[in-house]
Amino acid sequence: MMSTLVTGAGAGLVSALLFTVVITGSPLAVMLSYVAPLPVIIAALGWNHRAGLVATAAGALAVGVALRWAAAPAFALGVALPAWWLAYLALLGRPTDDGRIEWYPVGRLLLWVAAVAGLVTFAGAVSLGWSYDSYEETMRRAINSVLKAELGAAADGELPAGLSSAALVDTIVAVMPLAAAASFVPMLVINLWGAARAVSLSGRLPRPWPALPQMMLPRPAPFLLLVALAGSFVLTGFAGVLAQALTGALAAAFALQGLAAIHRWTAGKAGRPLILGLVYLVVVIFLIWALPVLAVVGVAAAFFGPPEQQITPGVPPVASSDNRT
Repeated sequence: MMSTLVTGAGAGLVSALLFTVVITGSPLAVMLSYVAPLPVIIAALGWNHRAGLVATAAGALAVGVALRWAAAPAFALGVALPAWWLAYLALLGRPTDDGRIEWYPVGRLLLWVAAVAGLVTFAGAVSLGWSYDSYEETMRRAINSVLKAELGAAADGELPAGLSSAALVDTIVAVMPLAAAASFVPMLVINLWGAARAVSLSGRLPRPWPALPQMMLPRPAPFLLLVALAGSFVLTGFAGVLAQALTGALAAAFALQGLAAIHRWTAGKAGRPLILGLVYLVVVIFLIWALPVLAVVGVAAAFFGPPEQQITPGVPPVASSDNRT
């Protein structure tokens, strides 16, 4: 019990520090803020999920004291609780009839990552203004400030290619929920993967390392993407923001599914290193165009690929029993 409290409190303080440094505005501080969920996930995976809850409480308290109390819920709801929940799901397991363990499928975990990313993005939008008009006005002011800082006086007039600054601002405001949620998905995945790797190397990870190329999003996931996409076109106000956020998050999840499928399809092929190298090079250079293509590949894999199973021999280690209670 004491180990859980001490570890959780320490992880929460580190996470809070990574969260609060973003106020300095430096590029390094922004990058550090991206790994703020990492300590919470490490505590929840390596000790038990209660350590993750302790980290959430300790981190929120530290953020409230260091910044202001209004920032504490932002840390708890936007960083710590999502990290704890994903770690909790990752260690869920149940025995099969033949004495093996069926672990929570990675594909379902990825779907939860998308759901968390979409909902957190939506909550962030609502917090900017409790009416949609207030949200839009706040976003326009923020984007105008960035444009003026980057372009100076030119930000008030016509931009290159004949685009007006007002039209550019409107476009950015319109796509921001989709883009923010889509970028949040890989951030959460990288944090979860990095934490699991660190805990695995220390020998404290209860779950055997999963076969990531075999992951498969659940069969209903493509239909969820279709519904969210349709909603982003027909819904207005905050309902439209939610639909756009879920569309971006699900599309990013399917893009990762597409990468996993390519890894799976090229397994054992002589030219695999070259193929994967070219795929990742194209993704890096043509990111905006490559991600929709990967998402389509991911949707096809979800429709036609085999269901994912994460079953391993034997019973889970004693350490994992705490994580599942």
